[in-house]
Amino acid sequence: MNQILAAALELQEFLQERNWRFCIIGGLAVARWGQPRATQDVDLSLFAGLGSEEQYVDPLLERFRARVTNARDFALASRVVLLDASNGVPLDIALAAYDFEERVIARASPFQFAAGLELVTASLEDVLVLKAFADRPQDWADVEGIAVRQAGCIDWDYVETELGPLCELKETREPLARLQEIQARLGH
Repeated sequence: MNQILAAALELQEFLQERNWRFCIIGGLAVARWGQPRATQDVDLSLFAGLGSEEQYVDPLLERFRARVTNARDFALASRVVLLDASNGVPLDIALAAYDFEERVIARASPFQFAAGLELVTASLEDVLVLKAFADRPQDWADVEGIAVRQAGCIDWDYVETELGPLCELKETREPLARLQEIQARLGH
C-alpha cells in the first residue's frame, strides 16, 4: 500500500471509530472518478457544524501531529486542521458546516483503491462541484479528466444546481460558464 493510501486509511479509521461524518475529497477522490494524478496529501471534509468545532479539533490534535504552530487556534479560525499521519503524509481536514458540505458527505460512498482498502470519497458530481468552485488550474484539469472518463455518467443538472449558489457566494458565474464550455466541447 502506498503512503498516501496508508495515511488516508489511518485517518478514516480514526474518524470511523468515533462515528464522525466525513468523506475524502481532493486528489484521492479525483483518482476514483478521473485521471489518476500525483497527490502529496489527503484532503478530507469532516462535518463539525457551527459551534462545536472543538469537539473535533481537540481529539484530532491529540492523535495526530500538528503541522502549524498554534494548531488549535489556527483550526478554529480557518476551519482547517493541518496534521501529519504517522507516516508523515500531510492531512488537510476541512471542518464542514454548511448544507452543501453536509450533502457532499451524505452522498459519499466507499471505493476500493486496493485489495482490502476501501476509502469513503465524495460522489462524482460533488467532486466536480468542489473542483469547479475552487477554480484553480489544477482543478480545471481535474474537471476535464473526470468529464472525459465519466462521459455519459454525470448528472450535469445536479452539478449546476449545487454550483450555482456557491458561485453566487463568490459573486461570479465564471465557474459555471467554464463548466458549460467543457460540457459543450466534450459533447455532453
